[in-house]
Amino acid sequence: MEGFFKTLFFVVLIVGIVVFGWLLRDKWLPMPEDPTPVEVPVEPAPEEDSGPRHPIEEPSILGIDSGETRPLPTLDDSDGFFLLETGQVFGSDVEGMLVRDSVVDRFVATVDNLPRKHVPEKIRPVDRLATEFITEGTGPIVLSEENFKRYDALVEQVAAADIDAVADMYRRYYPLFQKSYQQLGYPDAYFNDRLIEVIDLLLATPEPTGPIALIQPKVLYEFIDPALEDLASGQKLMLRIGPQHAATIKGVLRELRSRLASDEQALP
Repeated sequence: MEGFFKTLFFVVLIVGIVVFGWLLRDKWLPMPEDPTPVEVPVEPAPEEDSGPRHPIEEPSILGIDSGETRPLPTLDDSDGFFLLETGQVFGSDVEGMLVRDSVVDRFVATVDNLPRKHVPEKIRPVDRLATEFITEGTGPIVLSEENFKRYDALVEQVAAADIDAVADMYRRYYPLFQKSYQQLGYPDAYFNDRLIEVIDLLLATPEPTGPIALIQPKVLYEFIDPALEDLASGQKLMLRIGPQHAATIKGVLRELRSRLASDEQALP
């Protein structure tokens, strides 16, 4: 849901994964609001800094267009530059879905939370889809194929993006991503390592062969299959967009991973 979240959602994911995270949010399985900041690392930091597993070059300049370069802005002053370049890489429709403040911080926090059960509402970088979540049937209720069509235009835009341009933009802004990640509570960790972990998680999302059954115990829908219900929030999003869109996004993620990871291995 963020242009760059999409990068992660679609990169998501992008750079999201991702975009996914949290990208493409709607009223199905909304994440509960957490009044406290997301600042606790998933794993304790190592006693000694062994360096990044997937190092990224950190340029000190960024390209606004083909004829101009500028010094990398500070994290606090990066919103306007980041939104402008996101529009150039992904198009104005994607850029228009992003929130207008703390975009880099939101992207980083969303990526970090995709392996968890919930992505707090307040950190998401993208607005909700205009159309409502669609189910069909009564016994059981299943995720409708009509619901997958809600994501057609967005997935098409992500799939059409120049993956080299996405990777270049990510590298230019990486010093800001890294600073934001450290401020999130990971002073001795590396954001690109976390991004590769999230991409691999999304690539490992199971691929159901039939309709996905849901249950609505109260207001929110849940997966009937406990194995699906127990998936990470990013993987649930992959299921929500439908198998064809998920396959497209996985292809984008593999391409992005090949440009950002120092190893040659990616999950199928």
